[in-house]
Amino acid sequence: MEDVTVTLGEIQGVPLPAETCEIWDQIYNFQAREDDIMIATFPKAGTSWLREIVDLIMLNGDVERSMRAPAFVKVPFIDIHLKHMKSGLEVANSMESPRIIKTHLPIQLLPPSFWEKNVKVIYFARNAKDCMASFFHFQRMTKTLPDPGTWNEYFSTFLSGNVAWGSWFDHVIGWWKAKDKYQILYVFYEDMKEDPKREIRKISEFLAKNLTEDILDTICHHTSFSAMKENPMTNYSAMPSFLMDQSISPFLRKGKVGDWKNHFLVAQNIIFDEVYKKKMEGSGLHFRTEL
Repeated sequence: MEDVTVTLGEIQGVPLPAETCEIWDQIYNFQAREDDIMIATFPKAGTSWLREIVDLIMLNGDVERSMRAPAFVKVPFIDIHLKHMKSGLEVANSMESPRIIKTHLPIQLLPPSFWEKNVKVIYFARNAKDCMASFFHFQRMTKTLPDPGTWNEYFSTFLSGNVAWGSWFDHVIGWWKAKDKYQILYVFYEDMKEDPKREIRKISEFLAKNLTEDILDTICHHTSFSAMKENPMTNYSAMPSFLMDQSISPFLRKGKVGDWKNHFLVAQNIIFDEVYKKKMEGSGLHFRTEL
């Protein structure tokens, strides 16, 4: 495969992968169903983790059935369209209900049919510093997004919101403000790390699934970082290397809270905290950057 320079396009001022922009009308006109479950996240906020958790909740903890297909097949990603693969839209449209669907779209770009059908949405939010570190390594290994350049360059790019799916600040605040208007459960990555069972129970109740303690334990075990890293259905080993080169950086890299400390320079941390304070002021939204 020859190397193709990957560019970002823009929809309503939000940077998005160029291929996403090419099929934007189809994405925006996507038809949701009432029993859909939407997983919404900013990139690298633990999407794959939540995807596996929700799938297992809906399967009542049946691990064998959860192994039926790679994560990106059983939970289609509607805002992505990669050459050589079926688009997330095609996969979603061919699925039987109830469907679990994934998006990274900021709230103002979500296809309106999700609101019309009052779909249940689980929004998974992770602190900005860890998102930045994780997204940097992901952009190093994926061929689907622009090369991130050096860490110092990427620090500025991320902070200015000039990354795919836009500003982290706009994303988390936008979804936070909407959480009481719609059926949105807002879950924090750091809370899930601290007490997975408590958060999985919360999600299962939101999805009207009354699971036993044993089933919750099974889901916790199967969705631990070490289990997912070994699981070919969740570690993206099924994704061709011309799209993701895991020899550069593994798809499931660390899954920790606080890895940003291995990346941020002291000066960068000061700059970041100043921007953060301004952007988050009055949002009522609080993140933990360490546990």
